[in-house]
Amino acid sequence: MSRNLQHVNETMTCPHGGRVAVAPGRSRTSVQGSPAAALADQWTVTGCPFTAGNKPQPCVTVTWTTASERVRAQGSPVLLQGSTGLCQSAERIPAGPPQISVIQQRVVAR
Repeated sequence: MSRNLQHVNETMTCPHGGRVAVAPGRSRTSVQGSPAAALADQWTVTGCPFTAGNKPQPCVTVTWTTASERVRAQGSPVLLQGSTGLCQSAERIPAGPPQISVIQQRVVAR
């Protein structure tokens, strides 16, 4: 099934409202002028207010577990709409999937 390709400038947050940003690799693949988002990119979360009990446990990273089976950018599978990701604290405590509020509608892949 074909799905829309993600790129690094999409609007994404953690489940608690922290902003997700990506430091793209050296991808030469672009989607509407922005680098394609890939499994190997570095994903960080800033501004997450989450606490567990009395201890702050803000989301600091996103780990992606599924991506395109066929399309790669610089050898790394690209992320698609519906790719599975998990926001995590510095202690790797899972907090839920990232929320993508805007995704491009022109480029699709499998």
